[in-house]
Amino acid sequence: MRNLKWILSFVFVFICLISDAQIFFSEESQELGLSDSSWGQDENENYGGGISFFDFDNDGWDDLTVSSTTGLPVRFYKNNDGIFELINLSGINDELFQTKSVQWVDVDNDGDYDFFATSNQTTGDNRFYENIGDLTFVNTTETSGLSNPGHQSFGASWGDYNRDGFLDVFIVSRFFDSDTKFNTLYKNNGDGTFIDVSVEANLIQENSLSFCSAWIDYDKDGWQDIYISNDKTQNKNILYHNNQDGTFTDVAEAAGADLAIDAMSTTIGDYNNDGWLDIYVANTQQGNAFLKNNGDGTFTDVAPNNGTLFESVAWSSVFLDADHDKDLDLYVSASVNNTESGQLSAAFYKNNSNGLYAIPEGAGFEEDASISYSNAIGDVDNDGKYDIAVLNCLPDNVFLWKNETVTENNWIKIKLEGTESNRQGIGSLIELSINDEKQYNYTLCGEGYLGQNSSYEFFGIGEATEIDYITVYWLSGIIDVITNPEINATLTVIEGDPQLGTESFEEEKISIFPNPSDSEIHISGLENYVERTLKVMDLSGRVVQTMIVDDSEMTLNIARFKTGVYIVRLHTQKGSKHIKFMKM
Repeated sequence: MRNLKWILSFVFVFICLISDAQIFFSEESQELGLSDSSWGQDENENYGGGISFFDFDNDGWDDLTVSSTTGLPVRFYKNNDGIFELINLSGINDELFQTKSVQWVDVDNDGDYDFFATSNQTTGDNRFYENIGDLTFVNTTETSGLSNPGHQSFGASWGDYNRDGFLDVFIVSRFFDSDTKFNTLYKNNGDGTFIDVSVEANLIQENSLSFCSAWIDYDKDGWQDIYISNDKTQNKNILYHNNQDGTFTDVAEAAGADLAIDAMSTTIGDYNNDGWLDIYVANTQQGNAFLKNNGDGTFTDVAPNNGTLFESVAWSSVFLDADHDKDLDLYVSASVNNTESGQLSAAFYKNNSNGLYAIPEGAGFEEDASISYSNAIGDVDNDGKYDIAVLNCLPDNVFLWKNETVTENNWIKIKLEGTESNRQGIGSLIELSINDEKQYNYTLCGEGYLGQNSSYEFFGIGEATEIDYITVYWLSGIIDVITNPEINATLTVIEGDPQLGTESFEEEKISIFPNPSDSEIHISGLENYVERTLKVMDLSGRVVQTMIVDDSEMTLNIARFKTGVYIVRLHTQKGSKHIKFMKM
């Protein structure tokens, strides 16, 4: 069977070489090492889980993280040059709990990714694990303030609503039997802790049965707004406009975005390249919605007319330019495995560049007949083409739809590194121009149904061999312009100094000696940390000592500490730094 698949793929490639190329994906999960990757489903849970297609170890290869059902650990698949390997990450999965969203986010701007997972168990809570710098993690759920036990959390979306340079998180709740558990906005205090600001932010204090949300600057005022998908027709979708003063106002009705459907998820993209962000909403009843941004604060649902209605049991969707022809195609997952019912199990919609979509023949998705919920996009082999990962329920493993489209179109991948803005560049708008023809991507963290896409933003540029410029509009207000970048390559844009490319800022070296020690340690290299807070934590995340750094070096008495490993965390206005020591 495997040989037959390779033969068919070869034949397809040959045909494409002698005729007009078309979009083609091949399901390669088992060949790429993704066995034992099903989410699972028991009789009490039929809403699936989430998947992340994100480079969690920052080695330039997109990894996969798969959520778990009750009694199973979260699974981490490291990408080794295009082949996945199931690995353990030190400090994570210290307890087994049912997870929904699984996300990697740099909450302290220290250059590595922390891990966050939501849970919809009434007896459990969310989990937050701080990365202390070497893929070793500390469970700081309680001290961070993100626990929220019994919340029945589903989707989480990260953005910087107050533009202070630190990522905040909006967590939604779908809790049928509660009058006290609502959607929650957590403000990042910049010191590893969060505070619930939902009431002061003027968020609706009602149970809306929300599945997912996404940050979006729908009116291009430079401040992040929030769009929320709500289940059941009595709970209309919500569009929170950011008032730029720490508060929000629901403007969904005035904007024409107050859909009354069984909305599962929201996906953000600019499908017509007009610079205004559009919203695709997955629905489990009577068709999906495609909210075209009119550019005047209002939206129009064009799904019934542009070919993307779907009319099945849809849960998640993702925009991607599969063939690098300069416009966004669309992939949709559904929880249907009986194709004889006439309902779609999944669909790939090609953008025909005129605002209309169609399902192309021979794209490879015809064999998809699984119960699917979450999906995400990344690049398995760094060939510049988006691949699609789909999380399925038992008995099916994850689908890894490898993009085998044969095309001579060119591309560029872009990764952002914020300095004044958050380190991941979340909430930035990227504009690409070729002969005055524009494209736009918006950076998100937590989107679709419980999904997380690659940190790289992909642009197809068609037959063009040069890009005039790329402009990045950061949340800080800084605007960076890169002229004539290299094509068919990856570009890292550093805020405030975009021409540095893949170079990084050099950090001060902090040292601790003696290490190990039984009485005291000496910390040096603190020049950039003067008048800042220093915290010492044990591996459970408990803070055992707090001090103020007022010099370039200091001595810390650790005689009273219990034997074990501790973490020194130094916090500045720009982020955090961690270093470990051992008390003998």
